[in-house]
Amino acid sequence: MYKNLAATLVAACFFLPIAQAQTSAPISTPTSKKANEPIKAGFVYVSPITEAGWTKQHDDGRKAVEKALGDQVKTTWVADVAEGADAERVIRDLAQQGHQIIFTPSFGYMEPTLKVAKDFPNVKFESVTGFKTAANVAASNARYYEGRYLAGIAAGRMTQTHVAGYVAGFPIPEVLQGINAFTLGMRSVNPKATVKVVWLNAWFDPPKEREAAMALFNQDVDVIAFHTGSTAVMAAAQERGKMAVAYHSDMRKIGPDAQIIAVTHQWGNYYSARVKAAMNGSWTSGTVWGGVKDGMIRVGDFGPKVPKAVQDEILTQQKAIGTGKLLPFVGPITDNEGKGVAPAGQALSDAQILGMNYLVQGVVGRISR
Repeated sequence: MYKNLAATLVAACFFLPIAQAQTSAPISTPTSKKANEPIKAGFVYVSPITEAGWTKQHDDGRKAVEKALGDQVKTTWVADVAEGADAERVIRDLAQQGHQIIFTPSFGYMEPTLKVAKDFPNVKFESVTGFKTAANVAASNARYYEGRYLAGIAAGRMTQTHVAGYVAGFPIPEVLQGINAFTLGMRSVNPKATVKVVWLNAWFDPPKEREAAMALFNQDVDVIAFHTGSTAVMAAAQERGKMAVAYHSDMRKIGPDAQIIAVTHQWGNYYSARVKAAMNGSWTSGTVWGGVKDGMIRVGDFGPKVPKAVQDEILTQQKAIGTGKLLPFVGPITDNEGKGVAPAGQALSDAQILGMNYLVQGVVGRISR
């Protein structure tokens, strides 16, 4: 979804010739795989492929498809594609090149994906982090908030100042879920803890991410989390001798001393299953929202500062989330303006979580508008 994933870590990227992309609606013709020909799967990424982060995890998913299907599949990827008109051109170009299934993992790709899909009814589209579907557009996302709650427990156990920081991209429900779950997890073991939020209104901007992290470290923050697309916050924590929660990927190479835990997203099994379905004709539209139980979210990759007792506690709680015994959003929940959200013992429904538009008690800051 991002950005949602520094500058010194830019890896080699392959760019399709955007100039060749067509913006006019093509004459719709059947797009199907001939016998013995590999299926063509396209992937569009919102940021460069770096050593770790949002885009890296999705490219790992692409590689998992290649490993699972071998010569039965041919994958193509286009990186660093801005949301909006650029995305529409690239997605349309991939469809015109004969890709039978196209993955678009960024929230801002949702509308361009739907627009192109109308012109290519025989192509399957996977809108990852989007929520709108069509006959040939499926939507999928992960319950990132489950991992965030567990990371909050780690932060609550490790902090000395009782103040955490959070560098956030955009105030969409997915991000608010993460901030709130992190805060609730932290305060479940450290009731005095508070979380200070800085909004960037960007998904991938390493200089801004670093600047925000440094500003938070100057405000008594000793452990930091982030919902942005690069490793800049982790690098800043390493530089300042602070602690950080890695997001999207394990970032111990960047912050060998700073990282206390990583919340990682695992897309390989889902992507492979969807490509296989497109191959054998069983692909159908729908919505998937998977979490720890489904293997789409995982916490671990603990840093050297984290005591074994804390590691064991978090891994035990991860199992509890996977079995449904632990739900991150269970009352009493109050927002940070004093309004009750859920009474004691009441769990928020999926609809309530998906529509989240507030910050919980313990968060210092407001939603950026």
